Amino acid sequence: MKILFSPSETKIKGGENKLINNNSFIFPDLFQERMNVINLYQDFINKATNKQLEKLFGTSKQEAIDYYKGNIFEKEIMKVIERYDGVAFDYLEYSTLKENEKLYIDKNVIIFSNLFGPVLAGDNGLPDYKLKQNEKIGSFELEKFYNEKFTNSLNNFLEDEEIIDLRAGFYEKFYKIEKPYFTMKFIKDGKVVSHWAKAYRGIILNLIAKNNIQSIKELMDLQIENLSVEEIKKLKLKTEIVYNIK
Repeated sequence: MKILFSPSETKIKGGENKLINNNSFIFPDLFQERMNVINLYQDFINKATNKQLEKLFGTSKQEAIDYYKGNIFEKEIMKVIERYDGVAFDYLEYSTLKENEKLYIDKNVIIFSNLFGPVLAGDNGLPDYKLKQNEKIGSFELEKFYNEKFTNSLNNFLEDEEIIDLRAGFYEKFYKIEKPYFTMKFIKDGKVVSHWAKAYRGIILNLIAKNNIQSIKELMDLQIENLSVEEIKKLKLKTEIVYNIK
């Protein structure tokens, strides 16, 4: 079973002084395709005005702009799952997991970076970067690029796996699943929630790892505090589990 997950815009700083190489990420045969994007990103940063950088990074804070306009290839790298911060990752509490539970996350969670594309949680080559969600690099649309270049490899990787798609809607554009899969929706008082959806994605991923869940059946048998299954909807390839937050 594999879980598709969103990144977060906030990152943890620091890491190791190592260079990104073709063993840094899943799909090493596509490493150069990733690097074409990273080079494009860096070239744009080198030539951009401050106003263009504000738009690209999604911040007007000059200290942040000065930091992120540096050379991405000289930044320290870190394991993917340890780089990302934000609500879902706070509730995942990766650092508190046992080693076998961390290994489960490392091998079974695919995170869709808006800059680096699909990466495994355990891949060890992610620098601290800044790119606002849904932002282009000039006129270059990253989601279209990664969907075109990486779909076949993802299809092969996921061919014999059950899939839980916990991505936010934007990241579905990076890869459109071509086989039956499961998603989750969270409602409270009859309304779809946003903040708590992020939190519960992290909580559920934490429980999946702790219980070494290997199938959708095992997941459905899992008791999750403060959640109850409201309904299960099927639409073409997608099966949506609707959880009610008590």
